[in-house]
Amino acid sequence: MKAKYGIGILIAVAAMTHVAMATTVRPIVIAHRGASGYLPEHTLEAYALAYAMGADYIEQDVVLTKDKHFVCSHDIHLESTTDVEQQFPDRKRKDGRWYAADFTLAEIKQLNVHERLSNRFPVGKAQFRVPTFEEAIELVQGLNKTTGRTVGIYPELKAPLFHKKQGLPMEEAFLEVLSRYGYTKATDPIFVQCFEMPTLKKLRSEFHSSLRTIQLLSDSPIQARMMTQEGLEKIAKYANGIGPNKVSVETNPDLVTWAHQYGLEVHPYTFRRDAVPKKYHQFDEELAQFFTTYKVDGLFTDFADLAANFLRTQDVGLAKK
Repeated sequence: MKAKYGIGILIAVAAMTHVAMATTVRPIVIAHRGASGYLPEHTLEAYALAYAMGADYIEQDVVLTKDKHFVCSHDIHLESTTDVEQQFPDRKRKDGRWYAADFTLAEIKQLNVHERLSNRFPVGKAQFRVPTFEEAIELVQGLNKTTGRTVGIYPELKAPLFHKKQGLPMEEAFLEVLSRYGYTKATDPIFVQCFEMPTLKKLRSEFHSSLRTIQLLSDSPIQARMMTQEGLEKIAKYANGIGPNKVSVETNPDLVTWAHQYGLEVHPYTFRRDAVPKKYHQFDEELAQFFTTYKVDGLFTDFADLAANFLRTQDVGLAKK
């Protein structure tokens, strides 16, 4: 499936060519849903801008359509970021939600994507579409070719158990897409993330995947028990790292030390300039706490430009060309 890019994407990339030639080793900047602090999340435009801003990896959350195409969306529902309610008013389920799994790719391609948060990109001021996972990959790989950089992808399998119950198993089809685009080895520029432990184990044991995987961790009581030394030792048997809520790291900074002892990378989420916790005076102060004090291996941020600039100016684990 070939991606089609508008002039806005090209402008976004060209606008920051001075950033595009920097190469970081560690820690890494992960563009959370693309440049979601500036453009509607999970759009090709947001991915392109994140690339231009110097992100090392760009995140794609993926869900399956009714006809088994992977599309990029943070939610299994569509109404939070699209106009599905207006275009398909009668297609909601009994719970009042519109599920991507109930729509074909052709139908989802009719939807207009809008900003989730009221304080960000104004609704109705531009036109955005839901991209397929293949389109997102082709964009990143195309820019890697034209810039000479090696920016990675960081897909999240959203709710695999839910999809399985809908008759839409994700794992094998997901790996097939990645293989088609050359992502097969542990050294390839990709991390695969998921909250559901059985899925990550399945990728390793049943499908024998060598790709690096990240166990996402929320602050729920069940997952909190995984953020112990015993829990991390178990995670290390099937994953390469953890993606904890940043509050979990602040509550227990030893979490990073413990994870490193078991060979796990630590990539906490989510860092936002427009939602800096009150304990920090400014965004850079929060970044410094995690990058230089806690020594995380990377982090998810809506503002990839600010995190990349922090690493560049502070010379934190940065190898410069």
